[in-house]
Amino acid sequence: MLGGDEKPILLDVRRKADFQTSPEKIIGAEWFDPSLVGEWGDSVPQDRSVVVYCVRGGSVSQSVAEKLSSTHPNVRFLQGGITNWTENGGPVER
Repeated sequence: MLGGDEKPILLDVRRKADFQTSPEKIIGAEWFDPSLVGEWGDSVPQDRSVVVYCVRGGSVSQSVAEKLSSTHPNVRFLQGGITNWTENGGPVER
C-alpha cells in the first residue's frame, strides 16, 4: 500500500510519552496525540486512504482507527505498529 501510486496518509498515534521517548516515525507520517482525536480527526482528508499506527498496533491505533472510520471511509491500522515495522527493516525518519 505504501509503495503504490496513491500513498495513504500516515498518522503516528503513539501516546505522547511513547513518541517523546522514541521520536522516529515512518517516513511521511505525522504525529497526532491520540487522546485528542476528537479535535484533529476532522482535519484529516476524507478522500484518501488513512493508515494509523502506534507502538505495537494495539488498542491505541485500533481505537483511533475506529473513531476516524465514522467520517473516513478507508481507515486502517498498521498491525504490529512501528515496532514490527522497524524490526522488519521499514524505513524511519526523525
